[in-house]
Amino acid sequence: MADMFSRQHRSAIMAKIRSAGNLSTELRFIRLLRKHKINGWRRASNLLGRPDFVFRLQRVVVFVDGDFWHGNPQKYRLPKSNREYWQKKIERNRRRDRLVSRRLRESGWVVVRFWESSLSSDEAVAKRLKMALMRVCVKIRESGRLANGRKKYKLDH
Repeated sequence: MADMFSRQHRSAIMAKIRSAGNLSTELRFIRLLRKHKINGWRRASNLLGRPDFVFRLQRVVVFVDGDFWHGNPQKYRLPKSNREYWQKKIERNRRRDRLVSRRLRESGWVVVRFWESSLSSDEAVAKRLKMALMRVCVKIRESGRLANGRKKYKLDH
């Protein structure tokens, strides 16, 4: 069936559509966090790259990347139609992900990325996240300062 709009008009329409986020994936991740009693996180951050979850005290950000949109090498399959467009689109997304991660690290954040498909192995995901959070806590204890540079009050009771 032919499109009722010209290519330019269809492109303008599609460009105005904005994502509402990957809510179902984020809800799965929230259930995982709660199941493993990992707390201290927030959502809807305005940090560079708009991380899905932020642990401000520890300065850890978490991205849960969709297998298709971020080009998971294990799961990504290039669509059969408009292949050149999709190849460039996914490559731009990957490049942007690398840039965002690098900039956040340069700003003192620890960046943790999970593939959407890895959430089915919640034990491994929780372990990896806990390790990242623990490494930051060890550095805080050793330095005597919080991740944001302020003197710590008391981490041990």
